Amino acid sequence: MRCENGVNGTERRTEWNSVNWRSANRIVRNLRQRIFRASAEGDLKRAHSLQKLMLRSRSNILVSVRKVTQVNAGRNTPGVDKLVVKTPAARGKLVDELTTCTPWRAKPALRVYIPKANGKQRPLGIPVVKDRCLQAMVKNTLEPFWEAKFESISYGFRPGRGCQDAVQRIYILAIPTGRKKWVLDADIKGAFNNISHDFLLKALGPTPGRELIKQWLKAGYMEGDVFHETESGTPQGGVVSPLLANIALHGMEEALTVYKTFKNGRIVVSRDGVKYRKSRDDFTCYGRRAVVRYADDFVVFCESREDAERSAAVLSEWLNERGLKLSPEKTRIVHLSEGFDFLGFNVRQYEKPLTTRRGWKLLIKPSKESVKKVRKKLRDEWRSLTGQNVKTVVSRLNPIVRGWANYFRTHVASEIFSALDHWMYFRELRYARRAHPQKSKGWIESRYWGRLHLGRKDKWVFGDKRSGIHLLRFMWLPIERHTLVKGWASPDDSTLRAYWQERNKAQAKDLTPSKQKIALRQKGICPCCGDSLFNEEEIHVHHRKHRKDGGSNSYGNLQLLHLFCHQQLHARQGSELCVT
Repeated sequence: MRCENGVNGTERRTEWNSVNWRSANRIVRNLRQRIFRASAEGDLKRAHSLQKLMLRSRSNILVSVRKVTQVNAGRNTPGVDKLVVKTPAARGKLVDELTTCTPWRAKPALRVYIPKANGKQRPLGIPVVKDRCLQAMVKNTLEPFWEAKFESISYGFRPGRGCQDAVQRIYILAIPTGRKKWVLDADIKGAFNNISHDFLLKALGPTPGRELIKQWLKAGYMEGDVFHETESGTPQGGVVSPLLANIALHGMEEALTVYKTFKNGRIVVSRDGVKYRKSRDDFTCYGRRAVVRYADDFVVFCESREDAERSAAVLSEWLNERGLKLSPEKTRIVHLSEGFDFLGFNVRQYEKPLTTRRGWKLLIKPSKESVKKVRKKLRDEWRSLTGQNVKTVVSRLNPIVRGWANYFRTHVASEIFSALDHWMYFRELRYARRAHPQKSKGWIESRYWGRLHLGRKDKWVFGDKRSGIHLLRFMWLPIERHTLVKGWASPDDSTLRAYWQERNKAQAKDLTPSKQKIALRQKGICPCCGDSLFNEEEIHVHHRKHRKDGGSNSYGNLQLLHLFCHQQLHARQGSELCVT
C-alpha cells in the first residue's frame, strides 16, 4: 500500500464528497485491463509489477471503500470490533488509514448464521470493515489476472457473467439434437468451509497480496465469546472469498478431459481419437463431456450413464486434492427426459412426437421449488400489509414481482406467469375484503380494480384509482431470450470494449419502462462517476434543472445516477461537475 510521510508536510485528509469518482474509476479500470493483458500474454513479471501498483493505488483504496461501505449488502453489519462506517467523514478517515503503511494483522471474522432453503443454517464469517476494504483492494488486484485464465464454463461470481449465462449455456448443450443426454447434477459439500488452505496458497503462487490472503484464511472466527481457529475454508461473507473459491475450482473442465491447454495459449481437443488444434477465440467444445459451473454448483453432460459415473469418480479424486468432496444428498445422475433443477430453473426434455422432428422438445421453466418460494414470499408480504394503504402495498410488492419475472422471463415462463397472476388476484381480493368487511364484492371491485395501466386494455388491474398507482402483473413482462456471453470474454479485456458497452446497455430492460429510455440514452453509464449504472448500486432519477428552478419532468431534463453520486452532486450544490 501507499506510504504517506507526514513528518515534513501537512497530513493529507480525504474529503469524501470531493472525490473525483470518474477519475478514480478510470484509473482502476485501466490498471485492471493492463493486468489482464499481461496475464493473457504470459508476462508474469509485468503482471506482478502492475498488481503491486494496484495495491498502492489511492484510486483502488477509494473505489474499495465505496464498494464496502456504500454498496455491498453487508455494509451495515459490523465485525468483531462492532464498528460500521456510515458517514462521509468516517469514510474519508478510513481512506486515510488505508493509505498509510501501518502494519495490519487480520482480525477474526464474526460467525453468524442465515437460514437455508432446506431449513438448515448457513454459517457466514463477517470480517471487520477495514479487512473488508483490504479484501476489496486485493480482489481488484487478483481478479483481472485470473480472468485471463479462468475457463469459459465458469459463470459464478465473475464480472460480466451470471446465472442467465449459465442457464443459456445449458440450453445449448441440452437441445434434443445433442448426443449428451445424461447429466451429472452435482454439488460440492461445504465448498467455502472446506477448501484446503495449502492448495489455495499453492495455486495463488507468489502473487502480490498473498500474505494478506494467508492472514485472512488463518484469522479464525468468533462465535459468542469463543475464538475458533480455521484450518480450512474461506469465510462466506468475505469480499474476496468467492474469487478464492473460483481459483480453487479452476481446472474442472480440463480434469474432465474436455480439452487440454498449453503454455502457448493453443488448445488441443480430442474427438473420436482425432486431435484438433484451435485458438481460444474460435474454440468449440468437441469433447464427449461438457460442464457448466456456477460457483460450487455444476452439471456435467455425458453421452452415457456409465460415462457420467466415471465423471463423478474423476471429479471426486480431483476435488479431494482441494480438500473437497461431492455432496451425496445433492449429487445424482439423471437422463434429460427426467430433468434436473439448476439455479432455480427446471431443465427437461419432453416427448413431443407429433410436433417436433426428433420427437423431443427441450423446455426450461421456473422450477416448482422456485414457484413455491415466490408464493410464500408474496403471501408473507400480503399478511404483513394488512391494514396498510394501497400505495404501500404496491410499493412493497412491485419490486418482488418485477425482480422474479425479470429473472425467469428468459425461458419458458408464460404459463407459470399466468398462474401466478391468477393466484395474486385472490390475494388482492382477500386484502380488499379485509379492508372493507361490510362492503359488497361489486363495490370492492369498483374501488380497487380498473384500467389503471393506460397502455393495456386490461380493466382488472389492482391499484389506487385516484393516483393511478397499480400492481404489476407477471404477464406484463414478456419472454425475452438472454444472449450468452461470448466464450472467454471478460470486461477486463480492452479489445472488447464495444462488446461490453452493448451488453451493459441491454441490462436496462430490468428497469421500469420510463427509466429504460433514460438508461439507453446514457448507454448504461452513470454520467457522474463514469461507471456502469448496473454495478449493484441503487439508481436515482436526477433533474438536471431543479424543479424549484422551473425544471420539468421531461426526459430531456432527467438523468439516472447512482444513489451516492446523486448525494455527492447535491452536496457540492451544483450539477456542473456532472459530465454528460
